Amino acid sequence: MAHYTAFEDLPIWQHAREICKDVYALTSKGSFARDFSLKDQINRSSGSCMDNIAEGFERDGNKEFKQFLAISKGSIGETRSQLYRALDREHITQDEFDVVFYKCKNESRDIGSFMRYLRDSEKKGNKFNAPTRPSH
Repeated sequence: MAHYTAFEDLPIWQHAREICKDVYALTSKGSFARDFSLKDQINRSSGSCMDNIAEGFERDGNKEFKQFLAISKGSIGETRSQLYRALDREHITQDEFDVVFYKCKNESRDIGSFMRYLRDSEKKGNKFNAPTRPSH
């Protein structure tokens, strides 16, 4: 697996960002724009997915990163559930639902795969690297 030096380079963060943009576009039109409670909830949950990936990455340790990824995975599940509510309230079409729903399903799978990679990795994160000795 590639070595990442910034959370912005992580494909899972990039995909979460795309989902956030999609959700925002859906919530900015029609009756969805007037359902303030659901609009706020779904924007927060999709944003939480993206933000927890970033926060966990910046902690520099795999154990903490995995905890934040678990929260992120939960947030994307919450977003999927809220998409059902938006569909049931006829704020979005079935086609709009399908596009974002499958992006969320793929994101959940990819986060889970990344969590397994971190679990099985011998590298513990940047803060666990052995300190280097200054050269004389």
